[in-house]
Amino acid sequence: HPTESGFTTDVLALYDWAKARSGNSSILFWGHSLGTGIATNVARKLQEERGVQVDAVVLESPYTNIREAAAHIPITKIYRQFPGFEYLILDSLALGNMFFHSDENVKVLACPLLILHAEDDAVLPPHLGRKLFETARSAYKDKTKVKFITFPEKLGLGHDYISFNPELPALVK
Repeated sequence: HPTESGFTTDVLALYDWAKARSGNSSILFWGHSLGTGIATNVARKLQEERGVQVDAVVLESPYTNIREAAAHIPITKIYRQFPGFEYLILDSLALGNMFFHSDENVKVLACPLLILHAEDDAVLPPHLGRKLFETARSAYKDKTKVKFITFPEKLGLGHDYISFNPELPALVK
């Protein structure tokens, strides 16, 4: 069964593998959706346990933490009105040790952080990305290291297509 600690361990192993082969090349973590929680977990773990700061973290369609994300994704809207929603759905994530506390992780990161969110994201509402940005920005000593880029609804990028934006490489640089 997939677990948060298992995902984190896997990405740490991938980081070690890439670092051993990359020479002086930059290594950044790019997480999309659920992967944004994994990316911040690993960046924090490297920083706190190894004293290693990744070159950058890019979060595409992020959320603050898995509980808040589950409470706001559209598929849960119909169930939110029923008694027991929090216990049956939200608390079950915690019982399964699934937290993905990006909001807590970004408070201790020091590497450059770029948050990308489309205004027409129908899976993870853009306000979760904004909230994560505000949390990071208030915690970072160097505010210039934290950036938030939104993509207007008219582009139709939604949850899955930010990477198709032809301007993305320039924005990331």
